[in-house]
Amino acid sequence: MKHLTITNLPLQESVPVLGEFLQLYYVRNPGAAFSLGSDVTWIFTIALTVVAGVIVWKAFGLRSRLWAVVLGCLLGGVLGNLTDRLLREPGFPMGHVVDMISMPWMMPAIFNVADIFIVTGMISVALLVVVGLRFDGTRERDHVTVETDAEAEAVAAAEAAEIDAADAGAAGDATTAGER
Repeated sequence: MKHLTITNLPLQESVPVLGEFLQLYYVRNPGAAFSLGSDVTWIFTIALTVVAGVIVWKAFGLRSRLWAVVLGCLLGGVLGNLTDRLLREPGFPMGHVVDMISMPWMMPAIFNVADIFIVTGMISVALLVVVGLRFDGTRERDHVTVETDAEAEAVAAAEAAEIDAADAGAAGDATTAGER
């Protein structure tokens, strides 16, 4: 998409797709959202690299398909913008991100497909955490129930051991009393 934008769209000119609802508008963004932090682009490069590394590291322990899809989308978005930071003008590691999607009726921001994947991925991560889905595919409540069951079994075993000990002690007392 970014290659098509660079080769086919005029720089900083609006191209209506669906009137005012959706427009293509090619810009090169040196900063983050709304061009914030354009003087510290290298920090975004470091942050994107760390995020990509953490996602790849966490992927090795995944057992949940839903988490895999969500983290895959997030990783795709991060790598899309990281590639721009590393390879585009003005140069490594301060490249400007190619943005091309504008929805002026909704917000003044211009963004790209990678940004959509990042935002959607982060919202999905938040939702998965809220519903308690773990990387291994179990749910928070399932895990608590297993712990509760295990604790209940341990308590029952301890009580049974105490009863057995009390019975053995009582039997010993009866034997001692019968010997007298």
